[in-house]
Amino acid sequence: MTAEPIERPDVTGAEPDDVPGERLWTGDLGLLPAASRRCLLTLIKGPYLSYARHPQQWAALKQDEPAIRSRLHDLFLDLVIDEDALVAYVRNVAAPDADAPRTVRSARLTFMDTAMLLLLRQQLVAAPPGERVIVGLDEVAEQLEVYRQGTDPSDHRKRVNASWRKLDAYGLLQPADGGRFEISPVLRLVLGPDEVAALRTEYRRIAEGGDAAVHLDDETEADA
Repeated sequence: MTAEPIERPDVTGAEPDDVPGERLWTGDLGLLPAASRRCLLTLIKGPYLSYARHPQQWAALKQDEPAIRSRLHDLFLDLVIDEDALVAYVRNVAAPDADAPRTVRSARLTFMDTAMLLLLRQQLVAAPPGERVIVGLDEVAEQLEVYRQGTDPSDHRKRVNASWRKLDAYGLLQPADGGRFEISPVLRLVLGPDEVAALRTEYRRIAEGGDAAVHLDDETEADA
């Protein structure tokens, strides 16, 4: 694992170029400027918006945050912003008094998917604040050997490779130099501390040879 400094944005006085209420086409009834609309679309499409990948949309988010939150609430979605990691994403409204449908789709995660998520999240949390975390597939696979449990090595590697491709497709891994990948800082927010603690306890028991409550191909469901 290697860590690299993250360039911090200067959002002082940052403003989208467009004037709110400007019509972008004939018959346009939208109220947001173009940059804020693109920001809103990126948030809805997911998996997240980041300053590093979308600096103009990040500036629009900072400028028009109340209006963007309002549009998301119209869709039963909450906006989550991590100012330290410079990422934002949406999630289903979870207010106890909200009779809200589930807008964000769910993804099926295997045992190996979740084990890899925990491993990558642990490396993120262990890194100094404000630094990028770069990893390679081979080193991650080596650390996941503890969950092989006597299965064929080639079969185990196929499962690891499949989980790696899935997390890449979800935007949790970003290509870096030399065939390595940066762990997305949004992964800090995907699992809360209570969920992480419960999963680690169960996975530690399995790694130590306890009777597995789940098999390597069992699936759980998580918001994507």
